[in-house]
Amino acid sequence: MGTRSGLDAQLGFAPEVTFGTGVTPTRFVEFDNEDMKFMPTWLEGEGLRAGRKFKRASRVSVSRKDVNGKVDIKVPNKGLGLLLKAMIGSSATATQIGSSDAYEQIHTPGDMFGKSLTVQVGRPEPGTGTVRPFTYTGCKVTQWEMTVQDGDHLKLSVTMDGRDEDTGTALATASYASGAELFNFSHATLRLGGTPATAGGATTITGGTAVAAVVNQIQLKGESPMAVDRYGVGNAGLKAEQLENDYPTVTGSLDAEFAKAELYDVYKAYQALALELTLEFGEADTGEPFHLSFIAPAIKFKESGPSVDGPGLVKASVDFEVYDNGVDPAYQFRYVSTDTTL
Repeated sequence: MGTRSGLDAQLGFAPEVTFGTGVTPTRFVEFDNEDMKFMPTWLEGEGLRAGRKFKRASRVSVSRKDVNGKVDIKVPNKGLGLLLKAMIGSSATATQIGSSDAYEQIHTPGDMFGKSLTVQVGRPEPGTGTVRPFTYTGCKVTQWEMTVQDGDHLKLSVTMDGRDEDTGTALATASYASGAELFNFSHATLRLGGTPATAGGATTITGGTAVAAVVNQIQLKGESPMAVDRYGVGNAGLKAEQLENDYPTVTGSLDAEFAKAELYDVYKAYQALALELTLEFGEADTGEPFHLSFIAPAIKFKESGPSVDGPGLVKASVDFEVYDNGVDPAYQFRYVSTDTTL
């Protein structure tokens, strides 16, 4: 019967072959929170009628179906690839590194068309102990946020827009990546500057400098604007596939101690520079640590200002935005794990 609480909850997903046609989840992640919701559009047909002053139930109907919500996880060293792919529309695959048990994934931004997910949440019912399946089809990631701060794990939040909800599909059997561990702040390094180059589909930065200032939080935010209200005649209130309809953006922030030459002077110079955030620990195989990195060949500091707030240390948050340098991918996630597939 289980605990009858959230301890028995599960969350899994899989890429759809056809938009909006549900598939059985193949990838399951340990998660902290989710708030996926079915959101119908109600039509209430008010009308004046002698002797009746309340709206009548027979004149109320649903014209459109919608799904949206957010999922929060701590970032694992195994099992993340499919979510990265859905976040940025990448076409990454898992490629073996030499003859080792380590596999590399290179995720760069791509088209979001045709990259929908079926997401299933298992929600335990306290009264019966039954884990009730809620299956959401036609889901695409419209926003994501990745944060690592002092004394904490690397965290990821993804916001999804979906097409429909089904509560009649059977609960999939959850299967998790064996021995998955978590990235945390102690695994992180941050480098600025250097020269980007892309070869064999992978971008690297040479000559970057490790940030000397004390940075106690790094946050990245991605947004893929999409038309999420494509409802047409004959589709029974179900939306057509969400399509990109504006420029995608990636922004970020550094919460740091004041360092004029290293951070503020760069802001005042309006110059573009490369950024590389890397988290590594352990061994996926000999000589190959578990690895997650974010590389942006061209960022610009958009806002920065030290301020004195009492007797404590002077802080200077820095906000930045990722741009296309015209040569390399605008940004890249590199993920090294023992996952042989996404």
